[in-house]
Amino acid sequence: MGKLKVKSGKGEIVLTKSKSLVGLKTNSSANINQKDFVEKELHKNLGGFNVVTLKGDDIDQDLDEVRQKEEVEVGTHIYFAEGSQKPLVATGEIFIQFEEGVSKDEQGIVLEEFSLLLEERRSEIRIIAKVTAQSPNPLKVAAALQEISMVKSAEPDLDTILDEYFNAPKDDLLDHQWHLKNSGQVPDTSYRLKKGADAKVVDAWKRLGAAGRADVTIAVIDNGFDLTHPDLKDKVFRPFDLWNQSNKLNQGDTRFTHGTPCASVALASSNGRGIVGAAPNARFMPISGTSFSLRATEQMFDYCIENGADIISCSWGTTDANFNLSPLKEEAISKAAKKGRKGKGCIILYAAGNENIDYLNFYASHPDVIAVGATTSQDKHANYSNRGHGLSVVAPSNGAWPITAARAWWDEGLSWETGNYKFWRDGRSRGSHYKHFGGTSSSTPLVAGICALILSANPDLTAKQVKSILEQTADKIGSASEYDQNGWSRKYGYGRVNADKAVAEALRRRDQSKAPVVEVSENVKAGQGLFEFNVKRQASQGWGVQIGAFAEYGNVLIQAEKLQRQFDEKIIVNINELNGKTVYKVVVGAFDNKTAAVNLFRRMEAAGVRGFPRNLADLG
Repeated sequence: MGKLKVKSGKGEIVLTKSKSLVGLKTNSSANINQKDFVEKELHKNLGGFNVVTLKGDDIDQDLDEVRQKEEVEVGTHIYFAEGSQKPLVATGEIFIQFEEGVSKDEQGIVLEEFSLLLEERRSEIRIIAKVTAQSPNPLKVAAALQEISMVKSAEPDLDTILDEYFNAPKDDLLDHQWHLKNSGQVPDTSYRLKKGADAKVVDAWKRLGAAGRADVTIAVIDNGFDLTHPDLKDKVFRPFDLWNQSNKLNQGDTRFTHGTPCASVALASSNGRGIVGAAPNARFMPISGTSFSLRATEQMFDYCIENGADIISCSWGTTDANFNLSPLKEEAISKAAKKGRKGKGCIILYAAGNENIDYLNFYASHPDVIAVGATTSQDKHANYSNRGHGLSVVAPSNGAWPITAARAWWDEGLSWETGNYKFWRDGRSRGSHYKHFGGTSSSTPLVAGICALILSANPDLTAKQVKSILEQTADKIGSASEYDQNGWSRKYGYGRVNADKAVAEALRRRDQSKAPVVEVSENVKAGQGLFEFNVKRQASQGWGVQIGAFAEYGNVLIQAEKLQRQFDEKIIVNINELNGKTVYKVVVGAFDNKTAAVNLFRRMEAAGVRGFPRNLADLG
């Protein structure tokens, strides 16, 4: 079969038509498997199509015949990208950007040539067009449009299957939630964990004096939500199903169970039985129907913005090079990260992925996303967890000992096991509503729950500030040599998340925001006024604690006076230029060795002053 080259994401992909799969849209609510022309359904919703195999030997002829049937609205071929085994379908929409200056009349001529309908106008030169019954194949249309001089880009909206980042447990299992607080013991087995290898969630609850606020909403975008589960049913808030475009979520399909355990790790209720999520008081916004489609991507994130989601947890994505994110998908994520929460931004988390490779799930690589990897109950990097640029933090999951999570009532368990082993690796049942779980699918909603605790402590934080707090307060695990000078590691990001430290920092910033503001008069800002100076040249050697960098000279004077009075140490100011502007870096203390600087750093931290030990040679 011939190959077709189309624009996708930041590049092009080469597509080959499937020899056996087609996509059908029907006008009947009946199970498509009951149609006499369908051999088997493989996927329920891919870009709005049911992916099926047909009865017959000639796929082109069989599809043409099926298209004539009264109950079939649309029939289309399914494609595969070169080097990929994931089915891909064109939704029928094409995102077109014309060159600057191309008029609407000229744009209309282009649409008319291919019998396209204008579906939506985004700007003077950006539109979404939709194929009609008279149009050629949308992939061929997009390829042809790309050759027209008036068209800058034409990207067909494609949908494919995204990976659910769940790892089947491979070790002995546990019924207690060691990821919240790890005592080093497993009550019903002889397995030993590493004490303290947890996310410090119980400590965070103690600091807050509660398990979080009830007005914080976590949206979980996934498939297979059991809304009757005892740990989820009483907290559902504004659910939505992308596949059927309603608030009635599809339940009972044994192919889709992933969303239930993911949601439970984040927010399972504290109801005196079963498990408890990291943020058990949070509201649960289930959004059912993962999709690679541009239109669906925009819709899922717009729904979160419009319906009050504070946090968005996504334990799915792709590392298939054919399906890197297009600028339009990146825009949809950025929009939620900036406009959600009435301008403070939705906090968006994505799983790093479970492929054991040196780059992340492409969704997780987005700069506005908190990318979450996985660690084990031994406080080590989980060997399946992807590594690389963009990784924010890691959080406890399986690898040495699994997580206990909620199970959908229709979950049939792992097909390669029998009996209780389908849900519990060691065969010891901990209740029919639960099972063992893991992968970055589990670590991601755990961090989402911790983000809900951070917002409970300080609701005024922006999405960027929450991400910064998670990264600044994470615990460094593994070898120190694995971290660069900025404290970042390809395996661990900024470290294993610490909910207690993160909540403490959120509270500190809340209290600091309530403190009286020190006004700097105009003459001080200009460096005018009367001040006592004792200026000496400082050698570029030794160690101190840098507290920040300032653009206004008046702030330097205020900070220097306050810090010297508070800690009785030498104040050093490094004057430099950054992007053509003068910048003042303020350092407290000048010591011969790093140990003395670290001791001062701890004194300052205890007093609520943030900083970091600094080698003065780096400033010289």
